[in-house]
Amino acid sequence: MGASRFLAADGYAARPRPSASPVGRGRRAVETVVRRPSPAFWRGKRVLLTGHTGFKGAWAARMLAALGAEVTGFALDPAAGPSAHAALRVADCTRDLRGDLRDARAVAAAAKGQEVTLHFAAQAIVAAGYADPAGTWESNVTGTLHLLQGLRGTGGAAAVVVTSDKVYRNSGQDRPFVEGDALGDTDPYSASKAACEVLVASHRASFRDLPALATGRAGNVIGGGDFGAARLVPDLVRARLAAVPLVLRNPASTRPFQHVLDVVAGYLLLAEALAEGGAPPAVNFGPAEAELTVAELLAHWEHATGRAVDWRLSDAPPMVEKPRLALDSRLAERALGWRPRLGTARAVAETARWYDAWQAGADMAALSDAAIDRFLAGNEI
Repeated sequence: MGASRFLAADGYAARPRPSASPVGRGRRAVETVVRRPSPAFWRGKRVLLTGHTGFKGAWAARMLAALGAEVTGFALDPAAGPSAHAALRVADCTRDLRGDLRDARAVAAAAKGQEVTLHFAAQAIVAAGYADPAGTWESNVTGTLHLLQGLRGTGGAAAVVVTSDKVYRNSGQDRPFVEGDALGDTDPYSASKAACEVLVASHRASFRDLPALATGRAGNVIGGGDFGAARLVPDLVRARLAAVPLVLRNPASTRPFQHVLDVVAGYLLLAEALAEGGAPPAVNFGPAEAELTVAELLAHWEHATGRAVDWRLSDAPPMVEKPRLALDSRLAERALGWRPRLGTARAVAETARWYDAWQAGADMAALSDAAIDRFLAGNEI
């Protein structure tokens, strides 16, 4: 079965979905000049980056290095097998510390002397939350608590805690979520991330010896180097390499897919604004276009690669998931000058190109650095 088109629910009124092909639909023109992370701000900054062994963390480490920051990474070892950490040679551009967020002393030692903290580390897989709810809450909530406590009295300027689009109480409302919507969805992963939001708000209100704090909420991030389990693009890549059909849980599920460079840039702009005293306490980072169904993203992949995607429906018992997720990121546009630069077609094409180059044995750190340099310069990647 190929990537047949599944029609999603109607989009938000401010972001219409024209009835065009699945590759060209829903496109929003980007007319204003968007802000980019500032080398003047980041050059020489001592930055603690938790989760640098993960997908988004690896790209953040390379972008921070390109901006001249002095990065200390703190994370568990990457999972066995291919990883963004290895492919992007993150150890070459960071002080590479391995540790567990559940170890309060190790976290406090890593936080000492840092000027900016970017907290990416988490148990980030919905299915893993069902399999190990206790571990998910320990990593995501207790780990974040240890970090916030470790940051007290350090004199740091800013800390961004990365949460998720899944923090919102998803009752099937027919519009993208805004930052003031109620928090607290039902599955263990989503609930743990909503609890992180409450934890950050509590510390911000209760303790004056902390850096300026904010949370960043992004959607389904795609890009080269994601090898995570139970995630659409890595599963697609693995299926293609094994010459087996991709197994999908629900091709009609709708998600705010967006490129990792846009999302990481948003987190960095939020940190800059925090340090300069002018940032909201929580910010959505959503895609440039209307959210897509899973099947529509696969249609983009087919168009980008010229290869059909063979898939079948999973015969496993269905996991409870919300059919639609969407984010309204207009606050990020107004408050931070951020707007995503990679539309859906380009985000998918760049992602597919990265994996093709990786499979061919290319130097992925060099190729990724070149993409980051072009992105930071405001050029096409």
